[in-house]
Amino acid sequence: MHLKRVLSTEDVDAILEAALAHARGKAWDVSVAVVDDGGHLLALKRLTGASPSTTRIATAKARTAALGRRESKFYEDMIGQGRLAFLTAPGLDCLLEGGVPIFADGECVGAVGVSGVKSQYDSEIAHAGIAAAIVA
Repeated sequence: MHLKRVLSTEDVDAILEAALAHARGKAWDVSVAVVDDGGHLLALKRLTGASPSTTRIATAKARTAALGRRESKFYEDMIGQGRLAFLTAPGLDCLLEGGVPIFADGECVGAVGVSGVKSQYDSEIAHAGIAAAIVA
C-alpha cells in the first residue's frame, strides 16, 4: 500500500490566510481557492471588491494545477506558442496563469488558484500562500 501526505485543515487555513494577507498588503481584491490533489475544493475566499467571477476562475486555476501537477501558466505558455490542442485537454478548466501546485515529499498534495488581478500577480499571491504551508 502506498501512503501519501495530504493537506490538513491547518495547512489549508495557513495557505489561505497567507495568500490573503499578501493580497491585502498590495491592496489587491482577489479570490483564493485551495484544492486537494484531485482538484476538490477545500477552501475558497473572495475579498470584498473582487468580482464574483473570480471565485470560479480561482477554483478552476487551482484544479488545473492540481490535476496537471504543474503551474497553470505552463498551459497558457504552450497555447501562446501555438499548441492550441491544449484547449481541448479534458479536466483542465482554466489554462491561465495563477494556479500553482503544492508539493510535499515530491508528490502533489493540492494546489492554490488565485484570480482578480493580473495573472502574474495571481501567481505571486498563490506562491506566498504556499510558502506559509508546513508541507515542505
